[in-house]
Amino acid sequence: MKCPYCKSEDLKVIDSRDVNDGIRRRRQCLSCNSRFTTYERIQPSSLFVIKKDMRREEFNKEKLLSGMQKACGKRPLPIGAIEKLADDIEAELYNMGKSEIDSYKIGDMVMDGLRELDYIAYIRFASVYRDFSDITDLKQEVDTLINAGTVRKNKASGQLALLPDEPAEKTKQKAGK
Repeated sequence: MKCPYCKSEDLKVIDSRDVNDGIRRRRQCLSCNSRFTTYERIQPSSLFVIKKDMRREEFNKEKLLSGMQKACGKRPLPIGAIEKLADDIEAELYNMGKSEIDSYKIGDMVMDGLRELDYIAYIRFASVYRDFSDITDLKQEVDTLINAGTVRKNKASGQLALLPDEPAEKTKQKAGK
């Protein structure tokens, strides 16, 4: 390592602290006495994603995050929830210890996370990921959510309801009175 000011290699570490994903070190140059901070983090081994057409592409967390942000657009989610989900998925992928993983496994992990986070974001992501061909496929996915009891279970967590509690017919009857 070289001093960013004088390019000398004579440095000493003044202070080291653990930070979220690595180590923060405060350094001092022994030649010019300047101080600067460096951050060190472990770089995980490369992880490749096997796409549907069998191409291999290096895993890109930003691409994962971008897809989830599109699905969660304009949804009332807590700040940082999408980033935390992306971090959790990335950590789980690297913890698997594999050098290659199928894209559908990553998609399933995202779907599971979004199902817990927000129903609408889940349906948005599913409509692209599962490539719904028509409205009946979408309805079937919503029905699966309802039949699994996840809508009622998650309602207590503050998540917005996927469907109103009352059937549409009762709502129309009330409006007509």
